[in-house]
Amino acid sequence: MKRLIIGVTGATGTIYGWRLMEMLRSEGDTEIHLVMSQSAGLTLKMECDIDRDYIYSLAHEVHQPGNIGASISSGSFHSEGMVVAPCSIKTMSNIAMGNTGDLISRAADVVMKERRKLVVAIRETPLHLGHLENLTRLARIGAVIFPPVPAFYNRPKTLEDIVDQSCMRMLDQFGITVDTAPRWGERDGVPAVGQTLESIKGKA
Repeated sequence: MKRLIIGVTGATGTIYGWRLMEMLRSEGDTEIHLVMSQSAGLTLKMECDIDRDYIYSLAHEVHQPGNIGASISSGSFHSEGMVVAPCSIKTMSNIAMGNTGDLISRAADVVMKERRKLVVAIRETPLHLGHLENLTRLARIGAVIFPPVPAFYNRPKTLEDIVDQSCMRMLDQFGITVDTAPRWGERDGVPAVGQTLESIKGKA
């Protein structure tokens, strides 16, 4: 099986973390390693009607955020990479600066040093220059900066539609295909790029 590490921080949007794991469970070919910060548990209580035990049940292995000796803290632990979703500014800054005092930032640092993929679903707006500089630093050392910005071409009707589209695109980064939302050109009434260009030419 493939292995993917999921980090969940205290930023708003804990739904992204557990929805990613639900998708991976439905895909059925990926071993999930979860590390969830203490702050994430507090945010979860405010945002969702599910509890931490449910999120834990979705993972094949749960690692405590203070356990720097966990398997995912070592480069010898093979994985496809890691998604931090949602990712707080604090965690993003720790990763960018190599401050590996907790397991989420340590695991992310290991993923990058081993040239594996790190996807950072940053959850903050607006961004000041310090944020942007740290995000640029992360991009330069190989991270994928992935703000979960909603798409509207798929005509979402619910919050779940919006979340699913972003989660699907995050998993695309690892070559994991879970078609939980319409893709561009794959929905009735949503034109493909070529069709759009033809319609523009026709009106010219």
